[in-house]
Amino acid sequence: MRKALRWLLALTVLIGTLSTAGAATAAQPEPTDIKDRLLSVPGMSLVQEKPYPGYRYFVLTYTQPVDHRHPSKGTFQQRITVLHKDVSRPTVFYTGGYNVSTTPSRREPTQIVDGNQVSMEYRFFNPSRPDPADWSKLDIWQAASDQHRIFQALKKIYPQKWISTGGSKGGMTATYYERFYPRDMDGVVAYVAPNDVVNDEDSAYDRFFARVGTKECRDRLNAVQREALVRREPLEKKYEAYAADNGYTFTTIGSLDRAYEAVVLDYVWGFWQYSLLSDCATIPANAATATDDEIFDSIDTISGFSAYADQGLETYTPYYYQAGTQLGAPTIHFPAIEKQYIRYGYQPPRNFVPRDIPMTFQPGAMRDVDTWVRHHARHMLFVYGQNDPWGAEQFRLGKGAKDSYVFTAPGLNHGANVAGLVADQKSLATARILDWAGVAATAVAQAKPLAKFDAKLDVRDVEREPALRP
Repeated sequence: MRKALRWLLALTVLIGTLSTAGAATAAQPEPTDIKDRLLSVPGMSLVQEKPYPGYRYFVLTYTQPVDHRHPSKGTFQQRITVLHKDVSRPTVFYTGGYNVSTTPSRREPTQIVDGNQVSMEYRFFNPSRPDPADWSKLDIWQAASDQHRIFQALKKIYPQKWISTGGSKGGMTATYYERFYPRDMDGVVAYVAPNDVVNDEDSAYDRFFARVGTKECRDRLNAVQREALVRREPLEKKYEAYAADNGYTFTTIGSLDRAYEAVVLDYVWGFWQYSLLSDCATIPANAATATDDEIFDSIDTISGFSAYADQGLETYTPYYYQAGTQLGAPTIHFPAIEKQYIRYGYQPPRNFVPRDIPMTFQPGAMRDVDTWVRHHARHMLFVYGQNDPWGAEQFRLGKGAKDSYVFTAPGLNHGANVAGLVADQKSLATARILDWAGVAATAVAQAKPLAKFDAKLDVRDVEREPALRP
């Protein structure tokens, strides 16, 4: 009996020792260095840390499911960056909707709230592309779910308020993220976000081009565009030489002739998207007497003759795929150009995606988002530029929207921002962003950015993508 008791006592002591050891292991302190904390997130890997005064900047990859509905069916590595200020500050979640830059930069809301910034590369933009690529998994819900998982993973590290933002396709992305995961963010700042609700109804763009800027500027642009088609034969010979010198091919779009017309028809749109009214002085004043070189160079400067070559299209295949399956794409008319000079018109996204990638358009996708924004927007700010063609079809708010706003910056293009708004709207927008970010009430009342402008860090140039892309 005594032996049995001694054995039981020894066993109890052993179990207690093991339990204590296990508890000690479990109680190990969490890492305090921000790099270690980021890398403690399952699936997070470091690519590079780059120094920047006052911050720490990390380029990372994060393991994502190819299909968020079926996580077991493969993963891919999604590139993200973190501009770290302090875990006690708000965090801005940024995406441009395309590739992510690996150079430290700070978006406008990040400067306003003096916070951290997490930036995400959009799925299927290399290198954030599954291999093999199942293109059916490239849609706005899957991309929103990418953001949702990143937010969930990093919210534990950055526990303060979060605001999502993005410009152009990034503004669209921030809006779609809010639609599908409305409880994640505390506010949304969407810049110059197109909203093509009905893909086949694009008359708003025609009305825009009939009145944008001044008649003198419109006439100059229309004349150069027309002249480039009138002189198609000699200018295409220049294009052939240009393509040969640069090794450009035209398999996807089908021919150099199709590519040439696509570039020319982007010319007027491209000018207003990226230029200001004052830039009209750079457009040939008399297209009829301009030299071939002057016409060619003006078209190339604004539209870019590389845009529809295979080499120019390849990077943007994911965008054109989405435009042809969910986002929609504008079609406009050219009243200043006689019909005999236009062979193809605005070509559909299908022409810019390799034919071995299947595409089927989903007309309900944008209608769903538009309806949701009108009736359920909360803490959302949309900023547009008066002279930006993409703002011809924009998001609008209905009676169900709460503490949400749509503002237009006078005279600005696709680079419109809060700083370019008229004074009262600028103050209101800044105050709302600060309030959504949860900063002190005194700072909200002052309605001014909390961080000083940094010429290197604060990107204020228009987010330029070649050719007709948001």
